[in-house]
Amino acid sequence: MTSDDLLAPLDLAFWNIESERHPMHLGALGVFTAHSPTAGAHAAELLAARAAAVPGLRMRIRDVWRPLAPGRSFPFGPGASLAFGGAAREPDPGFDPLDHVRLHAPTADFQAAAGRLMERPLERGRPPWEAHVLPGEDGTSFAVLFKFHHALADGLRALTLAAAVLDPVDVSPPSPSRPRRPEPPRGPLPDVSALPALLRGALSDARRAVGIGASVARSGLDVRSSPALTSEPSGTRRTAGAVLDLDDVHRVRKAVGGTVNDVLIALVAGALRRWLDERGDSSEGVAPRALIPVSTRRPRTAHPQGNRLSGYLIRLPVGEHDPLRRLGAVRTAMDRNKDAGPHRGAGAVALLADHVPALGHRLGGPLAAQAARLWFDILVTSVPLPSLGLTLGGAPLAEVYPYAPLAHGHSLAIAVSTYRGAVHYGLVADAEAVPDLDRLAHALTDETRTLIKACTP
Repeated sequence: MTSDDLLAPLDLAFWNIESERHPMHLGALGVFTAHSPTAGAHAAELLAARAAAVPGLRMRIRDVWRPLAPGRSFPFGPGASLAFGGAAREPDPGFDPLDHVRLHAPTADFQAAAGRLMERPLERGRPPWEAHVLPGEDGTSFAVLFKFHHALADGLRALTLAAAVLDPVDVSPPSPSRPRRPEPPRGPLPDVSALPALLRGALSDARRAVGIGASVARSGLDVRSSPALTSEPSGTRRTAGAVLDLDDVHRVRKAVGGTVNDVLIALVAGALRRWLDERGDSSEGVAPRALIPVSTRRPRTAHPQGNRLSGYLIRLPVGEHDPLRRLGAVRTAMDRNKDAGPHRGAGAVALLADHVPALGHRLGGPLAAQAARLWFDILVTSVPLPSLGLTLGGAPLAEVYPYAPLAHGHSLAIAVSTYRGAVHYGLVADAEAVPDLDRLAHALTDETRTLIKACTP
């Protein structure tokens, strides 16, 4: 086993904070247009056959409670702690794709079926992923729900793995990657000449950690959230989706400035306001803390499997009644975060995982999971998708809804992707705490119309 097989610190954190009621898997529900009533069964056969040839889908995660290898010197730095009490990826010798690809009975409601499947944790003793094929009752469509554990893949890696079992399509970058410069071999102790730089780096990391901690503490002051966004975990899940026209989003962006992401986040704030008021919960003064994940992966050079995430933390202006002012507040907050960068501020807590020993992740996982409620109130994340049309067995992908894990003590998580001229919101909620999730999905559509009207002369 080499150091490349070991889980990165953040992967290890995701692996250890999981619990029965809070599984840490990502999901994506793809809805395909079927050419025949047997298209779903054919899709399941294709997925199983193709999965056998994808090395990344054969990898299971195994606990590591011993040194890397007898007599092997340990790398100096954060990676050294992973040699004891960590976890590693390794090929599963008993891998059978039929254990991971399942064909279900026809259903009239893909979202209802996806919600029930999302609440089930993945089996930890074998490669942590699943593909569930859901034929439509009318025979004109079928859906596939992909589930990948966050320790196995982040959003970009999950996309790569899913694309590998769909019909062939080129989603690779157009230019070849540059070869990595080989790193000099490292012994049990660092090169003495490198100590001043290492010391400066350690002090810088310590100052950054203190700064992030102080930002987290400040972020919790004078914030009014809503009980609808937090709950005691029931272990149940409900999903819903909303589809918006990307041209409408661009129309708003061109009228008032900012970025597409600013508009998408502002739509979430407005939809939450509308939803809270309709269900009888006051939105007055509500400003929940939204965590906006940011990838810190370096293109073509980062480890292809490890999570490299930071985040921006903003207060969603749910209590603001004017839609243009809501968008302006989001834009200002996001600009402030971008100016500071993804390595500072309360949203960058994930970066601290690199400085926690592996044994600390294992023993402190449950405590870290409990702390999520203190850090943020709702997750709003963006999942990249290729602009090319995707197909499975010749059936075109018509809709795709990304799903994020639901943190401990949270009732709602929102993921968003753009695909083929449309914006797809995927909503995941605790089914007992949010029985009216469909109303929030409808509120996103209504809020889009309201924002377009507000910016139209």
